[in-house]
Amino acid sequence: MSTESGHRQSLDAEMRHLTAEREARLRLNIAVEPLDRVVTPKLVGLSAQDAWTTVQNGLGGPFERCRARIEQLELDRLLDAARCLRMRPIFPGDDEWPTGLEDLAVPPWCLWARGHGRLDQLVARSVAIVGSRAATPYGSTLARTLAAELSSNGVTVVSGAAFGIDAAAHEGALGSGSATVAALACGLDRAYPAAHRDLLDRIRDDGVLVSEYPPGQTPMKYRFLARNRLIAALTGGTVVVEAGLRSGSLNTASYANDLGRPVGAMPGPVTSATSAGSHELIRQGAVLVSDASDVLELLGPLSVPALDPKREQDTMLDLLSEVAGRTRDAFPTGRSVSVDVLVARAGLEVGEVLAGLGELRALGMVEQRDEGWRLTRAGQ
Repeated sequence: MSTESGHRQSLDAEMRHLTAEREARLRLNIAVEPLDRVVTPKLVGLSAQDAWTTVQNGLGGPFERCRARIEQLELDRLLDAARCLRMRPIFPGDDEWPTGLEDLAVPPWCLWARGHGRLDQLVARSVAIVGSRAATPYGSTLARTLAAELSSNGVTVVSGAAFGIDAAAHEGALGSGSATVAALACGLDRAYPAAHRDLLDRIRDDGVLVSEYPPGQTPMKYRFLARNRLIAALTGGTVVVEAGLRSGSLNTASYANDLGRPVGAMPGPVTSATSAGSHELIRQGAVLVSDASDVLELLGPLSVPALDPKREQDTMLDLLSEVAGRTRDAFPTGRSVSVDVLVARAGLEVGEVLAGLGELRALGMVEQRDEGWRLTRAGQ
């Protein structure tokens, strides 16, 4: 059975056999705004059925702000629309539910997913790549390259499909032939931003679009902040690429830090306002990362084996023995010198200098002339 067929059958079964707990979660998902400062604190710790009863009994009181949505709630119609759009709800306890969401102080009542990938499997090894919408070519190139290299190393890239760094990260993952996950701040029946419709379709083909918001919900500013906590909780770590001081990606990094997830930041020019937020994160303790090997190390052993440590390629001088190196350093520039002078300048014994000269000559770094020994061009 294909993944798509499995998702469709799962949704059909969900519609036919909604348990009371799942139905309550769907109703709460529609009626209660995530992270509502008035409503949400009163529901934390309650089961879905108890929370739904509390909301209904509180209309006219603390839950009055939920009334309009409850009066417009048509669950069967919503589920029919989801089925037509091949959207599926995911509940805690489902195989596809990402367990990392349980670390949130206020986890979603349910999620909505759209795509051929399976969310839990994709985010099992994952990293969030986020940053400024007003990205420079420098930042976009970094994000695209980083995402491609991480994807090629078995790490799923998760981002928010926004302009700038988000889009570059998704494109880098897709360009490497890998699936990616986009978390949206609206219902999955909407392409947001509209200019990214083609990108969202490509993400859906092999990966997953995911949202806390049911079909029909529009993007609003405060919903992006709630969405950011999902990005942080879904992934094993967050990397901020080129963020200004007011970038929403700093909010994602803050959530990741609160959840105990590692946070990395890529530096930019110290004069660049578009990197000032990244620099501030580093100043506050985020790990400075410059490429995929740094991020793999940041994610730790539960991600994938780290790449080889970065270092400059060895030169011929790096490969010299200590004696040969000291002998070479004792040569004056541009003239020949005797063994006795080398012995005094290098602080070595005659036999050691002769051994060093033999090693250097074998490498083509010195030559012997009538007047003594001299560095060749290769030895300088």
